[in-house]
Amino acid sequence: MKYLTEFRDGEVASRMAKEIRQIVTRPWCIMEVCGGQTHSIIRNGIDQLLPEGVEMVHGPGCPVCVTPLEVIDRALAIAAQPEVILCSFGDMLRVPGTDKDLFQVKSAGADVRIVYSPLDAVKIAIKNPEKEVVFFGVGFETTAPPNAMALHIARQQGVRNFSMLVSHVLVPPAIEAIMQSESNRVQAFLAAGHVCSVMGYWQYPPIAEKYRVPIVVSGFEPLDIMEGLRRTLLQLERGEHRVDNAYERIVTFDGNRTAQQLLAEVFEVCDRPWRGIGVIPASGWRLNAAYHDFDAERRFAVTDIHAVESPLCHSGEVLRGALKPNQCPAFGKQCTPRHPLGATMVSSEGACAAYYNYGRYIAVEELTHA
Repeated sequence: MKYLTEFRDGEVASRMAKEIRQIVTRPWCIMEVCGGQTHSIIRNGIDQLLPEGVEMVHGPGCPVCVTPLEVIDRALAIAAQPEVILCSFGDMLRVPGTDKDLFQVKSAGADVRIVYSPLDAVKIAIKNPEKEVVFFGVGFETTAPPNAMALHIARQQGVRNFSMLVSHVLVPPAIEAIMQSESNRVQAFLAAGHVCSVMGYWQYPPIAEKYRVPIVVSGFEPLDIMEGLRRTLLQLERGEHRVDNAYERIVTFDGNRTAQQLLAEVFEVCDRPWRGIGVIPASGWRLNAAYHDFDAERRFAVTDIHAVESPLCHSGEVLRGALKPNQCPAFGKQCTPRHPLGATMVSSEGACAAYYNYGRYIAVEELTHA
């Protein structure tokens, strides 16, 4: 285990941990929304520096993890069609669909290509006018602007053999869904700094007020997370429920208005299914009427493809914060990074992958009773 005190800023971290221990007088349950924050917390042992009774639970902030199984199956169906080039970021290729993944479809002869930008897919479409080029566009608000830009450019330049399979989800409705759950234990949130760098945090004060929960915008470096936790615990102990920005060097209240305008040009809000969770109202984006011609689901008639999750996979409970990865019976047994049952194990930001990669095989309760 690589602990935070091994870092160059270990002295500062130790001082912050001591201050947090002095703040806390009772148990608290805090959710970090972002998968990148989850990996930083587990990799650096931040959760193990917190006072006893302060629990970190891991939210649905991994874009690969929450992409519905049926959307993966639609991508597989599109990729298997002749004269199609399916472009995707590399982290989607190993995400299991119902029967296979994109790597397996590629090995069977499909033209599946890893790209590093959606604009690369537009360039591939320009160079291959006889092919249908599809970009698999998934993610939260962070990845949506470059996808919107690719569609804007394709439309502007008349690239008619380009389309996008879209599965974008939004953070604020997910927070509300968690708070409305009957099994909810979360009392405060660390909000994802990179999402807020695009969207700002003007959407969060009504949520904090409605559900009486502190929401603190945090970065991803260990000291950023420690500072976010310090501010969160101060609010909890004082009975406050405000939105606080602990990532001021990157995030502003309004966010990137230019990016938001581009998103409004291309997308419209819709109900969106989340893998392992179900449909969350008004929690996603789809292409609006002006961009219907670039909708791969419509172009390839795959909207009727539906799927059922493996009963062995408990990723939905992990994504809701109801279960820790090492509490899943399949964790590290039937489900490993080489043979994942669900996206939370295969994704580089998935909570299950973090627990596996950093040796968290045994649940805390098991250690307590050992």
